[in-house]
Amino acid sequence: MKGVSALVDVEAIEARGEPADRPASTYEMICRGAAIDPSAPALSFFLRADDHRSPARWSYHELVRDITRTANMFTRLGVERDAVVAYVLPNLPETHFVIWGGEAAGIVCAINPLLEATAIASLLNAAGAKVLVTLAPFPGTDLWPKVSGVLDQVPSLKHLVLVDLSRHIRGIRGLAAKALQRRECRRLHGRGGIRGAVPTRIEVHDFARAISRESGAKLTSVRKIRSGDLSSYFCTGGTTGLPKLAMRTHDNEISNAWAVGEFIGDGIGPGKTTFCGLPLFHVNAVLATGLVPFSRGAHVVLGTPQGYRGEGVVKRFWEIVEHHRINFFSGVPTLYASLLDVPIAGHDLQSLEYGLCGAAPMPIEVFRSFQERTGVRILEGYGLTEGACVSSANPPLGERRLGSIGLRMPGQLMKAVVVNEAGQYVRDCAPNETGLLVISGSNVFRGYAQAQHNKGLWVDLADGRRWLNTGDLGRQDSDGYFWLTGRKKELIIRGGHNIDPATIEECLHRHPSVALAAAIGRPDAHAGELPVVYVQLKSGAQATEQELAAYAHRMIGERAAWPKRIYLIDAMPLTAVGKIFKPDLKRREALEVLSASLAEAGIEDARVSMVDSPEGPEVQVELVDMALTERATQVLGRFPFRFSLVGKCGELSGRR
Repeated sequence: MKGVSALVDVEAIEARGEPADRPASTYEMICRGAAIDPSAPALSFFLRADDHRSPARWSYHELVRDITRTANMFTRLGVERDAVVAYVLPNLPETHFVIWGGEAAGIVCAINPLLEATAIASLLNAAGAKVLVTLAPFPGTDLWPKVSGVLDQVPSLKHLVLVDLSRHIRGIRGLAAKALQRRECRRLHGRGGIRGAVPTRIEVHDFARAISRESGAKLTSVRKIRSGDLSSYFCTGGTTGLPKLAMRTHDNEISNAWAVGEFIGDGIGPGKTTFCGLPLFHVNAVLATGLVPFSRGAHVVLGTPQGYRGEGVVKRFWEIVEHHRINFFSGVPTLYASLLDVPIAGHDLQSLEYGLCGAAPMPIEVFRSFQERTGVRILEGYGLTEGACVSSANPPLGERRLGSIGLRMPGQLMKAVVVNEAGQYVRDCAPNETGLLVISGSNVFRGYAQAQHNKGLWVDLADGRRWLNTGDLGRQDSDGYFWLTGRKKELIIRGGHNIDPATIEECLHRHPSVALAAAIGRPDAHAGELPVVYVQLKSGAQATEQELAAYAHRMIGERAAWPKRIYLIDAMPLTAVGKIFKPDLKRREALEVLSASLAEAGIEDARVSMVDSPEGPEVQVELVDMALTERATQVLGRFPFRFSLVGKCGELSGRR
């Protein structure tokens, strides 16, 4: 099982097919991975980067035991096939127990703990959650105050299961932490404690005590899990806005985990170690650095509750890689950019083989610099929550084409197609012709829990298959590599975090002075994109940018979606049929950012323009001084745009 080097290898894997005795559930898939070597390390966790050399550790026997105990606890609480267990948790071992134990008992629903309280309540109601697992009060954390304030707004909730963070602090510090935890409860709720702050209809349970009463030998439920049963709900279409829950089955997750494992091959399995720093409310962390390594008997290192955002994690990342002999990690472009600022000298990185990158385009200069400095093979890829996780990636053993999202995963078809104005299929695209990307396979989800979101979701190719409209534009070259050329969905991707522009726009449209609002992503070398909004006021109305920004902050339930800037304009650019023409606004932002970045680098009087090409937008920069070509290349390479440099007399000095 060496892995994939070219499309022919993907087709060879498909010709062999999935095992005839493939697991029916994610629980069974993890159990099979554990059976490879029950004594092997499965999961390690450190609370702080300073403590990474002495993590808590679970063998595969212990991992399956605690997942089983968690599933049995949920069963005891009345969770059955269609009951929903929601979790609002940071990255903890318990989060993994809840995910896989919850899927073994019923359906798990992942909720971003960074959301504001009203948004959390909205998602809990949309999912009809019966059980909620979240953090108990602890000093310095804000999750409990947010969640506890909305419990009375979720009538479906019957049980609240609390994870005590102090249990992860050992020795004398642990005793002090428990005392601080009790003091925090008294400060928040007085003598009545947590019980007094929770509606009487909701039973309260301590996670550790509850699972300690359960058997870890086998599942106590009489349920027989079928591969087509629902396993999870993940919020998609942006992690803000109206609830949009993707309904996924065990088959979706098993198929995608199997495909990714086959694709990477020997790069993941017994003796290999994966680092998980992305949040466990996101499918990338759950599948790529969760189910995939667990199903292959690999070791997962879970670094701090905040993952990459944890204090000292990025700063000490190379030290962590060296000590734990990390072979694989997954991140977003902004992580790779941040790691370029961390000195490598003195660290042995020979264990590190692959870094998976997705969620947003990888800037060219970041890609080149990272691979040159570290020797790590970056596998730039593409995926959707609706496709379980990974749909394509550059091959681990073959050519990694800069800017490409790579080859399709085994067992999943992917193509670019031409559709008419009504979204109906016309024909397949020719090689290198841009069209709508569609995918089909057992990894593709069932649909959204809210029926109104399913309109236009499927494209009928009249071949008997279900083809998912990804909402993205792309092309496929003659060797099978895919290239994104645009995002039809118009999501703003801030540091890998999806923001639905409609969330911001709908908020501002409620302001009495606003006639039109258009939210777009402003290119940013560190975050990828930052949300900004263009606003046209009603005739005769008055409002300042500062007033509108304050209004947006009050009304939008997630900080990541707060606009970094609001622009008041006299007239919004419109199409011939009266729709807001966002490409014009995006072009304006891109040119302003690039011009400013060049000026900051000492490249004065550069003329920056943008033209459309078959491969997507291309930035053209006219330099007054051709000696500045290398410096300009470094600046422009930090952004995900194709670009060309020309001299004042028109001579071409470079193209990327």
